[in-house]
Amino acid sequence: MSEDKSKEQLKKEAAERAKEAARRKMEQLKAEKEAAKNTEVQKEEVPVVEESTVKNEVKQEEPASEDEKEKALALAKAKAVAAAKAKAVAIAKQKAAEASEQTQAEESEVTSDDDKAKALAAAKAKAVAAAKAKAAAIAKQKAVESGEQAQAAEQEATSNDDKAKALAAAKAKAVAAAKAKAAALAKQKAAGGEDTATAGSDDEAAKAKAKAIAVAKAKAAAAAKAKGKTDGGKEAPVEEVKPSHNQSLLDEVKALIEKEFGADVIEEAIINTLSKHDPTFTIKKDAYFKVAQFLKNNEQLQFTYLSGLHGTDFVEYMEVYSYIYSYKRKHGIALKVRADREQPIVDSITPIWEGANWPEREAYDLLGIQFEGHPKLERILLPDNWVGYPLRKDYVQFDEGV
Repeated sequence: MSEDKSKEQLKKEAAERAKEAARRKMEQLKAEKEAAKNTEVQKEEVPVVEESTVKNEVKQEEPASEDEKEKALALAKAKAVAAAKAKAVAIAKQKAAEASEQTQAEESEVTSDDDKAKALAAAKAKAVAAAKAKAAAIAKQKAVESGEQAQAAEQEATSNDDKAKALAAAKAKAVAAAKAKAAALAKQKAAGGEDTATAGSDDEAAKAKAKAIAVAKAKAAAAAKAKGKTDGGKEAPVEEVKPSHNQSLLDEVKALIEKEFGADVIEEAIINTLSKHDPTFTIKKDAYFKVAQFLKNNEQLQFTYLSGLHGTDFVEYMEVYSYIYSYKRKHGIALKVRADREQPIVDSITPIWEGANWPEREAYDLLGIQFEGHPKLERILLPDNWVGYPLRKDYVQFDEGV
């Protein structure tokens, strides 16, 4: 682009020089015409010689007769005319010489300008060639550098592949170890071993507590009977267990669910005495999403707020626990769903309650529970390359040094 521009500039300068030379040529011709014109004028003026001058010259000679005087006068006049003509010719030659010198000077100047233009064009061409050579050298250097970077990238990719393969192998090894440990725990439980793996169940804990209360009451009754009769020979009355203040809510919600979906969708409906007597419903996995949607949208119930959600590993199965609340009626219930431990998959209730988004991601991150229909099911606490799920009972730590 710069080379084309320089060519156009050179053409423009050459055209201006040609125009200037033509102008000077015209001025030279005009000057020659003026000189010729002056010469003609002088030629016309030359014959007009002042008679007084001629007479003076004649008087100086003082001829003897009138004829001789006239001849002398004519001769003097002819001499004066010849001298004037010679002078005019000399002046014309001088002007012509001056005009010729000026023309030669202009021609030499034009020639000098042409030489300068040619030298400038040559210098520009040389500069363009040098710039092209430099650009080619830079491009070659960049190509070499890019080739080296490509080789380094290939080596790094190969290293990353090796690392990924090693990590995958370690993860597979950890998973296999976790499965083996789970099988051992299951076998130990089947053989009548320790029951510590199932100690975290809310339902079983509630049953154990109720059984302990019944045993304590039975012992108290037996002790009272052994002491004998009191208050006029009557036996001491055994204190009866009062029904929960939330029993009516449990019965109401259970009736509405069974009316809408049938009795088969509820696996268990109890009052959780260990958690403020919350009515707790365990729903079958296939009906979990529909029942949750019904509990929120039903005009009589309106459980519009989800206050908590978490998952639990019960070794034999995975469980998701949610607590939902109705601001209209000022009470809440718990909702449970169980999933197979090897492939724990349940429906996401995030489309129903947006508050379930992050708790479901946490249960997925720490327990490996899959929530179908979740808008963005990704790990939220641990990196993607973390091996295993830390809240599982059979979790094996991959790196003992961490």
